Amino acid sequence: MLAAGRAWPHPGSPREVFDVQSVSVAAAVPADVDDHRPIGGGVVPCPLRRRTHDLYAYQLRRWFDWCEGNWRDPLLGIQRAHVELYIRGLGEAGLMASSTNTMMHGVRGFFRFAHIDGLIPGDPAVYARLPKVHSDESRTHGLDRLELIRFLQVAQTITVHHGALAFLLGINALRASEAAAVRVEDYAQTMRGHRVLHLVGKGDKPATMPLTVPVLRVLEACRGDRITGPLILRPTSGKPIDRRDAYRMVARVAKAAGIPRHISPHSLRHAAITNALDAGVPLRDAQILARHADPRTTEHYDRARGNLDRHGVHFLTAYVAGV
Repeated sequence: MLAAGRAWPHPGSPREVFDVQSVSVAAAVPADVDDHRPIGGGVVPCPLRRRTHDLYAYQLRRWFDWCEGNWRDPLLGIQRAHVELYIRGLGEAGLMASSTNTMMHGVRGFFRFAHIDGLIPGDPAVYARLPKVHSDESRTHGLDRLELIRFLQVAQTITVHHGALAFLLGINALRASEAAAVRVEDYAQTMRGHRVLHLVGKGDKPATMPLTVPVLRVLEACRGDRITGPLILRPTSGKPIDRRDAYRMVARVAKAAGIPRHISPHSLRHAAITNALDAGVPLRDAQILARHADPRTTEHYDRARGNLDRHGVHFLTAYVAGV
C-alpha cells in the first residue's frame, strides 16, 4: 500500500497501486457485475452502468492529476482543506456549481470507501463544502395539456412504434431507457383487474404500473402478432430501439406536431407529471407515478408548474383592484 510521508509522485504511487479503471471505481460500480440486467424475463444490455464506471474513472483521474500538480499523495495525508481547494479549482476552471458537485461524486466515494476499508483514519471529503445549487424548480420545458394531446395524436399517425413510445413517455412517465427496454411479455399480466406493465427502472428498482385502455390499445397496435421480444422497434430496420432512437423519434414527432421548441423524452416525462398534478392528482400519487425516491424531486415539478399560473401576484392584483 501507500507509505505515509513519501513524496508524490513516487514509485508505487497511487497511479501504480490503484488501477483507476478496475479498482478505485469498483467501490461504486463492481467490476464483476455483468453489464446486463433482467427485464421482463429476458436480458438486455445495460450500457448506463459502463458509462457510470467511465465517468467515475474520469473524475478520479482529474483528482489524481490535481494532486500530482500540487505534490500531494491523493489518498494519504489529505485533509478537508485540500479537498475544498480542489473544489474551488473546479469552479475557477469554469465548471458550474452542479457540474462541480457531479465531479465530486467519484472523489467522495473514493475517500468514503477508503475510510470504510481502513485505509485512512478519517474521510476528508465527507464535510467538504460544495457549492450550492439552487434547484427549487425543474428547468425542463414540458408540454401543457393541449400540446401533450397533440403530440400523442400526431405520434400515432407516423408509425405505431412512435405512438407506443409517445404514450409510454407521456402517460406512464417512463424514462427513455425504460421505454426502449419494454418487451412484449412485460405487460402480459393482469393484476386486480388491471393490465400491468412490469419494468426495471433507475437504480435497478422493479416497478409495476397499470396500463389504461388508451395506452394498452396503442401498445397492442405496436405489438401486432408478436408474443415475445422488444416492443418498440425501429420502423425501417425492425431492430429494437435504444435511448438515442427514442430521442430521434420524439424530436420527429415534436416537429410534425408543430411544437416550436426542443422536446426530449424527459420533456414528455415532465409533461406526464405536471399534467397529472394539474388534473388534481395528489403529490404523493404523482411521486408514485414518477417513481421518485425523494418526494422533494416531485415537489420541484409542482413548483415549476404553478409559479406563473398560481402566483400570488394574481390574487393580490384582483384584491387591490376590487378596492
